[in-house]
Amino acid sequence: MTEKRPVLVATEADDITADTVIAELNRLDVPVVRFNPAGIGTDLTVSARFGMCPAPMAGHVRTPSRTADLADVRAVYWRRPTWPTFPNLSPDDARFATAQVRYGLGGALYAMDGPLWVNHPLRIAAADYKPAQLATAQRLGLAVPPTLVTNDPHDARDFISTHDRVIYKTLRWTPYQRDGIPVTGWADPVTASEIDESLRVAPHLFQAVVDKVADLRVLIVGRHVFAVRITSGLLDWRKDYSALSYSVVDLPTAVEKALLAYLDHYGLISGSVDFAVDHQGDLWWLELNPNGQWGWLEPHTGLQMSATFAALMAGETT
Repeated sequence: MTEKRPVLVATEADDITADTVIAELNRLDVPVVRFNPAGIGTDLTVSARFGMCPAPMAGHVRTPSRTADLADVRAVYWRRPTWPTFPNLSPDDARFATAQVRYGLGGALYAMDGPLWVNHPLRIAAADYKPAQLATAQRLGLAVPPTLVTNDPHDARDFISTHDRVIYKTLRWTPYQRDGIPVTGWADPVTASEIDESLRVAPHLFQAVVDKVADLRVLIVGRHVFAVRITSGLLDWRKDYSALSYSVVDLPTAVEKALLAYLDHYGLISGSVDFAVDHQGDLWWLELNPNGQWGWLEPHTGLQMSATFAALMAGETT
């Protein structure tokens, strides 16, 4: 029988992917305490004690329906939590309060000794820099498209002129609105004539377009690797999910080994990797998302992704 130690699931209020993993944990009879840091004060309470007991730290997190002893947590699924912004406070007070939550709640969780983190927030942060991702991928033998990160307009125009087709990609997704309307950053074509002096404000990522026939989304959970071929005809398949078709594929052994080594390099337990597949069938590394979406793939492919996540955190697999 599974030992009754809880799993913490930190995520936003509406997260279908987390829901599927929690359903599997329930099936395994593993207690789950789900919370979102943004709920601090109303839906979340934390208490941690130091120097007052034989153990270095003791404490708990409590939601309206569940309580978890921090010394007894078996795993933490750090999915997609959001931090409070305190809109009712003055800007200075809001910044102060937000910092206290990050370093108080976050610090108490980081002080836990022993639970499996999928993934630890500090590991996620270290792995979330695209320039470092590209260099690490190439060191591990994965093919990387020609890429330039620059805030020099001359270098950008020269790079774009050198390659047949080039796209611009954001270095990190950031919530953004224009005229009150949320917008997102796609992988969009760019020409040399579009580059002007405003480029100097910040570094931009430019990448030669892979002449592709499909994309791959690869999910790694522990030592389990799930690879899905996504066919769309789109430069950025995220623009229209209704245009996608899916098939399960096996990765070349060398690529699978490189991906496992990649996660080991950053101390990650899980990650979602994107590749472009060219006409020769070669794979070109695009990026890693340490906390990427995968839930929509499971019903299209039948792959046991959520069950594998749950088994990992329940201690039934590696």
